[in-house]
Amino acid sequence: MNQSATPAKSDIETSTIRTISWRLIPFLVLAYFFSYLDRVNLGFAALQMNADLKFTPLIFAWGAGIFFIGYFIFEVPSNLALEKFGASRWIARIMVTWGIISAAMAMVSGELSFYVLRFLLGVAEAGFFPGIILYLTYWYPAEYRGRFLAAFAIAVPISTVIGAPISGLLLGLDGMMGLRGWQWLFIIEGIPSVLLGIVTWFYLTDRPEKADWFTAEQKAWLSARLQAEIATKQAAKHLTLGEALSSPKVITLSLIYFGFVGALYGMQFWLPQIVKAFGLTNAQTGFVTAIPYLFGTIAMILWSRHSDATRERVAHVGGPLLLTALALGVSSYITDPAITMVVLTVAAIGVFCTFAVFWTLPTAWLSGTAAAGGIALINSIGNLAGFGGPYLIGWVKEATGNTSTGLLVLSLLPLAAGLLTFLGGHETKTEFAGAGPAQS
Repeated sequence: MNQSATPAKSDIETSTIRTISWRLIPFLVLAYFFSYLDRVNLGFAALQMNADLKFTPLIFAWGAGIFFIGYFIFEVPSNLALEKFGASRWIARIMVTWGIISAAMAMVSGELSFYVLRFLLGVAEAGFFPGIILYLTYWYPAEYRGRFLAAFAIAVPISTVIGAPISGLLLGLDGMMGLRGWQWLFIIEGIPSVLLGIVTWFYLTDRPEKADWFTAEQKAWLSARLQAEIATKQAAKHLTLGEALSSPKVITLSLIYFGFVGALYGMQFWLPQIVKAFGLTNAQTGFVTAIPYLFGTIAMILWSRHSDATRERVAHVGGPLLLTALALGVSSYITDPAITMVVLTVAAIGVFCTFAVFWTLPTAWLSGTAAAGGIALINSIGNLAGFGGPYLIGWVKEATGNTSTGLLVLSLLPLAAGLLTFLGGHETKTEFAGAGPAQS
C-alpha cells in the first residue's frame, strides 16, 4: 500500500502542503481582498454618490448589477486564457486593469458614465475568481481543497470586516483637494490592485513543476498524487470542453451558484443602506456592517474543515443555503435594529459556509481544459445573480419604499439553490479516489 493510501500523513505530504500554503494562500487572499473590495465598495460610495448624482434606487441597482453582465460575457474566454498563458501573466493583467478602472470610478458624473465604468470593471475582472479556483486545483489534492478554498475565500468576508470601516472612514475625506469622499474611496481603494498586479507577474508560479521553492521530493510526491486523481477522473468520464459546458451537472451547479450569489450580493450592496437607515453616521455604518461578515469568516473556516474531515459535501452546501433563505425571509418581518443585525448575521453565516465548500463540487470531477471552461461557466452564470439580486431589491424598494420586502423576495434564490443541491447529489468516490481512508 502506498503512502497516500494510509491513514497517517507522511512527512513529505505534510511538508509539501505546508510549503504550498505559506507560499500561495496569503498572497492570493490579499489579491482577492482588493478584488472584492473594488467590486463592492460601491455600496458605501452610494451613501454620498446617490444624492450627489441624483441616482434613484433603480439606477443604483442597474449600476451595481451591470458589472456582472461584462463579467458573464468574458468569464469563460478569460479562464481559457489563464490555462493557455499561465496564472502569473493572466492574473497580473486582470489585476492591473481592474485597479485602473476601479480608481476611474471617481470620474463618474452621471448615469451613462456610471453604467459604462461598472460594465468595464466586470470585463476587466472576469476570470479572476474562477481562475484562482482552477489554479488551486493544480496545487492541492482533493482532500485539502475545502479548507484551502475557504482560506482563499476568506478574503470575501474579510474585505467587508476590514473594508467596511475603512470605506466608511474614507467618506470622511469629503472636500479634500476638491473631491467628494466617495471619489477618494474609489481612488484610494483602486491603487493597491495595480501595484499588487505588477508583483503578481513575478511572484506567482504557474505550475508545481516550475516551482523552484519545492524540494525534488515534494515535487515528486505532489505530481504523483495529482496525476493519480486526474487519471481517476478521466477513467470515470473524460470530458471535452464542449461536453463540460453542456453537461447537465455543470448547468445544475450553475443554477445552485446563481441562488448563492443572489443572496451574497443582494446583502453586500444593500446592507450599508439598511444599516445607515438605523440612524448611524457613515463611520458607524462601516463598523456595524462588518459584524455579520466577522461571524461569517469564523464559520466558513470551521465549516470547510468539518467538510474535509467528514468528506461530506452535499449537506455542507445545501444546509447553509436553506439557513440563509430562512434568515433573509425572517429579516423582512423585523423592525428592531439589533434583532435585524442578529438575523442578517445568521444569513451571512449561511452564505459563507456555502461559499468555499461549493467549489469542491465541480473540481471533484472536472480536470484540464474541461475544468477551466466548466468552472468559468458555473461562475459566470452564477454571477448573473450579482445583477439579479441587487436589482431585485432595488426594484422592490422603488415599488414599496421598503428594502426589507426585497430581502423576502431575495430569500427565494438560496431556497431554490439549497433544494437543488440535495437533489443533485455529489460523486464523493470520484473526488476522494486515491486519498486513502478519512482521518478519524
